[in-house]
Amino acid sequence: MKASTKKLTSVGMLTAAATILFLIKIPLPFIAPPFYELDLSNVVSLIGAFAMGPLWGALIEFLKNLINLLIDGTITGGVGELSNFLTSCAFIVPASLIYKYTKSRNGATIGMIVGIVTMTIFGFLSNLYVMIPAYSSALNIPIEAIVGMGTKIHSSINSVTDLVFLCVVPFNLLKGVVISGLTFLLYKRIRNLIK
Repeated sequence: MKASTKKLTSVGMLTAAATILFLIKIPLPFIAPPFYELDLSNVVSLIGAFAMGPLWGALIEFLKNLINLLIDGTITGGVGELSNFLTSCAFIVPASLIYKYTKSRNGATIGMIVGIVTMTIFGFLSNLYVMIPAYSSALNIPIEAIVGMGTKIHSSINSVTDLVFLCVVPFNLLKGVVISGLTFLLYKRIRNLIK
């Protein structure tokens, strides 16, 4: 990853924009418990990854999460920030890798679809086996109480698996579609500024 002054400047500007957008969180109480909030910062990271490559997009994500950790601190011992970084990379890296080798509207579309699928699968597995147990431990909230938050949304939720399948999967699918749609609308307009 050879860094030019222009690329580093672009990364700095995109990281600043992503950090600002990351501070604006949109709750989706009809889909998921309150600790799952939609933010639009991945639009910036994905645009950066499309313009400069997957590693640069991942760097923007890393820096955004690090800055947010310094600004807001953490109540989960960094678990939430790590989860956000890894889940975002599960979307951005495959999407931008496919786009890198196709450089077309179809390539971008296929990349984003693959990114949505990988983010959703990664989000399912990481929430089921790592994130929800870690949140429970870090916040000293029984897992049953977290499952109960999901039951308020979907009465059929009775376990962590139900919670992840009926709340986290739709949340990540919606997030991926929103991020992809906004990236489609903005990329061509912003790409020349980055390059």
